[in-house]
Amino acid sequence: MQLVCCSHRVAEAARKIIMLDCLIVGAGPAGLTAAIYLARFHLKVAIVDAGQSRALWIPETHNHAGYPDGISGPALLDRIRQQAVQYGAQIWNGRVSELGKEDSVFTVKYGDDKIKTLNVLLATGVVNRRPNMDDDLHEKALASGGLRYCPICDGYEVTDKKVAVIGTGKRGLSEAEFLRSYTRDVTLISSDGPHDFDTDQESAATRLGIELVDGPAKIERLTDNGVVVSVGESELSFASIYPAMGSDVNNMLAKMLGARCGEDGGISVDTHQRTSVPGLYAAGDVVIGLDQISHAMGEGGVAAVTIRNDIAKSRSLLRNGGDGR
Repeated sequence: MQLVCCSHRVAEAARKIIMLDCLIVGAGPAGLTAAIYLARFHLKVAIVDAGQSRALWIPETHNHAGYPDGISGPALLDRIRQQAVQYGAQIWNGRVSELGKEDSVFTVKYGDDKIKTLNVLLATGVVNRRPNMDDDLHEKALASGGLRYCPICDGYEVTDKKVAVIGTGKRGLSEAEFLRSYTRDVTLISSDGPHDFDTDQESAATRLGIELVDGPAKIERLTDNGVVVSVGESELSFASIYPAMGSDVNNMLAKMLGARCGEDGGISVDTHQRTSVPGLYAAGDVVIGLDQISHAMGEGGVAAVTIRNDIAKSRSLLRNGGDGR
């Protein structure tokens, strides 16, 4: 089964659609889960996906329910994609460059075409800030477990191993402290220079037995036992390294419509995933919360049910002359 249309078929498919009930931007766990729900509600739904879900970075997850032996991020997404397509969702490969709204209809620029849709769900996620290392090494380190981005997901795998966190300040210390619940051997390395700590934070690191190393740091190479980091003139070896350097929220489309975002950049939503713009919804990491596949899927389900109910309410008002009776 072909899950993603090639470019010329995408354009053709987009032109054939008069009006979507919902366009989803992003085919990560949140967007794909929402697509399954919406398609099974007999709504006309499509996804535009740039192929950059963070789930694609996961070599193997062991804390996603239902897979006791683990499953890779790409394999999990492929399963969910198949399920969405099976029920009628269309998935188009590409990037949305513009998002506007005219009256109650959204206009979405995608490639050379403009799509019209009654609702939009943004599931565009975030992008992790990478440590200083070559791109090819980054991919290999992720695959080997030498580089990990989520201690909640895979802290269990570094139990009693020698681990480094690259970061500083509140974020870096918090991640190092979390990893101390798995191993006594945790080193916190500043990425660019001296650590940015106040006295209380430095005392907390000492109390927790977290070794502090000033940067700048660069991840140099993989070994049979892990990864090597250069810090100044020295080289340090670790079983795994966790970057704690923050992330950038893909909120550009929301900002085009003037949707409200929080101080952290996450799109602000109510308890039903509605944004401040009517007809615009958001789910998953772009909202900012617990960055877990299960959480994103839950938000995708909530968003889809909300979209379905909001559509039904709107259509009921139209049928009854706008008074809802």
